[in-house]
Amino acid sequence: PAAQQGIRFCIFMLLQTYTGVDTRLNIGPKGFTGEKYGGVTYWDTEAYCLPFYMATAGQAVARELLVYRYNQLDKAIENAAKLGFRDGAALYPMVTINGEECHNEWEITFEEIHRNGAIAYAIHNYIRYTGDEGYLADCGLEVLVGIARFWAQRITWSEARRKYVLLGVTGPNEYENNVNNNWYTSYIACWSMRYAARAARWVRENRPADYARICAKRAFDEAAETAVWHRIADNMYLGEDRELGIFLQQDGYLDKEQTLVADLDPAERPINQKWSWDRILRSCFIKQADVLQGLYFFGEEFDLDTLRRNFYFYEPRTVHESSLSPCVHAVLAVRLGDLEKAVEMYLRTARLDLDDYNREVAEGCHVTSMAGSWLSVVEGFGGMCVRDGVLSFDPRLPETWESLSFKVNFRGRVLTVKVTRTAVEVSNEGDPVEIALCGRRVLVEEKVIMNSES
Repeated sequence: PAAQQGIRFCIFMLLQTYTGVDTRLNIGPKGFTGEKYGGVTYWDTEAYCLPFYMATAGQAVARELLVYRYNQLDKAIENAAKLGFRDGAALYPMVTINGEECHNEWEITFEEIHRNGAIAYAIHNYIRYTGDEGYLADCGLEVLVGIARFWAQRITWSEARRKYVLLGVTGPNEYENNVNNNWYTSYIACWSMRYAARAARWVRENRPADYARICAKRAFDEAAETAVWHRIADNMYLGEDRELGIFLQQDGYLDKEQTLVADLDPAERPINQKWSWDRILRSCFIKQADVLQGLYFFGEEFDLDTLRRNFYFYEPRTVHESSLSPCVHAVLAVRLGDLEKAVEMYLRTARLDLDDYNREVAEGCHVTSMAGSWLSVVEGFGGMCVRDGVLSFDPRLPETWESLSFKVNFRGRVLTVKVTRTAVEVSNEGDPVEIALCGRRVLVEEKVIMNSES
């Protein structure tokens, strides 16, 4: 009952928050439930909210979230120019209403630049799910080029390492400021440049008139610029500790005293209310998924052993003092088969406001965490993903749940997934569609049932 109440509450709030009727509007972290954050837009929209609206409200509504950023591209270029970047490099703001940066803390505004990567990833995620590759020609390529130009100028060459490095950044873990070579930021920067190059090739080959328009409008020299992007991405320094088999959150992370969250005195929690910032910054404690954010986004690029080593190293050091943290860990825990940890993390995100876990619900509800709760159910326990254009489900049912069911809108079809102890059933309202179910390709015309024995 607690799990059911939590997700129903979250879905209700999400459907109240955004309808996609006006591209000037976006999603504030508190929605309309409180005045904290002033209704501004964060990277939370692209990283957490977009999948919910893609799969429940449909392609047109989700597209509006991307068009919102396209409409603010020139402002993002202006924001980058204020920091000394040139030639159409774009830095999207951390916090905004109209495209201008509204945040006032330098370690966030100037250094938490991974938000650019989330916007590029959202374009990829949207196209992967909807199949709307035409969006690249309509809007997406221009955004991707601006973002790739920013990364190419922000990354520098290190003679000492004989590698490209990314200095002076703040990763998703805001309990570490002004660090060098944050693994997640470096990884998504390289991915963004490679994706921009692929997008340029697709538009050139499939929409030549739009390609010519974009090249003229943005002074884009594909051959010259993509060669630079590939050279940087292919020679980027990405820290790892081979002995532990983990990616390094950033340079020097292992120099910190490696205390676990389980060793903390509960009276000192949350540390962001009990400790000085000096003490927090010197500790190994992690506010939210950082390395693991990358393994969530790009899971198909890493094997389960890599995920397992990183998860069981970083999660015990994570205090989950961001509302965005538990859902990522819930999805990853399901992938690892750790359903007990997954349920713990799911309940923490789905009931965050109902139980007033952080004793701050008077400031408003955590709308983007609510989207993460849906991700925990559908991408986590439901095992939903899209690979090579095929929608896939590989569900895992926790021992404490009798069954699980949800609906998704996939390319004009409404699919209902029901999971019990003995079977997985997928029914289809729409044209026949091929999906992958528990590792097997099946054609769903009206209904497919796969028994657990099969």
